[in-house]
Amino acid sequence: MSSYLKKNLPSIIVFAAFLVFVGVSAILEFEAGRRMSATFVSFLGHMVRILPCVFVLIGLFEVWVKREVIERHLGEGAGLKSHVYAILLAGTTIGGLHVALPVAHALKVKGARLGVMLTYIFASCICRAPMTLFEASFLGWRFTLVRFVVSLPLIVLFASLIGRWWKDRPLPSVGG
Repeated sequence: MSSYLKKNLPSIIVFAAFLVFVGVSAILEFEAGRRMSATFVSFLGHMVRILPCVFVLIGLFEVWVKREVIERHLGEGAGLKSHVYAILLAGTTIGGLHVALPVAHALKVKGARLGVMLTYIFASCICRAPMTLFEASFLGWRFTLVRFVVSLPLIVLFASLIGRWWKDRPLPSVGG
């Protein structure tokens, strides 16, 4: 058995079980299984439409943005302003974490500090412009403003603390 297959066997088994469940649900007309498969297909379609664009943009980022620029503005000596830059960048992120995580990885590869990268990830969960506009239209600008005033300092604080805690520890590798 190859090392790839051995390493990914649990995931393969779960996916195969899901496919069997979907197939049996279609045959037995089990409504919950049909809805699960419809949701899976919808999400897969969304990913197929979004991720290629994200990877093209990340590729352009890798080529066009010099490492020195990222290190100067988001690296070790950048200070508190680097967190502000990360929050502003997160505000422009569209698509959720499946977009934010590859961008965060690209920032880390270019020399961004771990705490700043975490600020970007955390802020991309709560500060995206479309989500903020949607929230403000339903809950009001005062609520949105209070949420930002409370959330953003906590994001910077915890991202900095986690970044310092992990600073001298090796990050786990992904994919082998």
